[in-house]
Amino acid sequence: MNYHFQAHRQVRKNLLGILQNTSHEDLLLIPDGFNNNMYWNIAHTVATQQLLHYYLSGNPFRIDKYWIETYKKGTLPNLNVQKSEVEDLEFLLTETSKILMKDYDSDFFSDYTPYTTSFGMDLKSIQDAIIFNNMHESLHYGYIMAQKRAILGEKY
Repeated sequence: MNYHFQAHRQVRKNLLGILQNTSHEDLLLIPDGFNNNMYWNIAHTVATQQLLHYYLSGNPFRIDKYWIETYKKGTLPNLNVQKSEVEDLEFLLTETSKILMKDYDSDFFSDYTPYTTSFGMDLKSIQDAIIFNNMHESLHYGYIMAQKRAILGEKY
């Protein structure tokens, strides 16, 4: 699983770079043709990771339920995000990845409730969930890159 954790850290590093190097206004702007913004996509990855790994294994979330309820699948973007929340998300991107690795190494995920994702993937174990989550986060990173190009045009 080391490779999958390495991939997770890398996609999180890429998402963190977007948060840190994009203006607050651009993070919250919903480009034409999209139904969410860059910020929502990044926060959604954190919320979904908690649901796929912790909820489905019967464990408590490692983040405040605010993040889950506000950014889970089916939610709409909040256009009034404060800069302090962006800073909190920067912290969560890094820390939830570290905590996941520690929890995995501690055999924290001994039970797992099978789940079929809306993508059509069957998750039967925490290992499946970790691998799928990397794909999910990479998909949203791709959306973010398209949104950034839609906002900034060719200069991006």
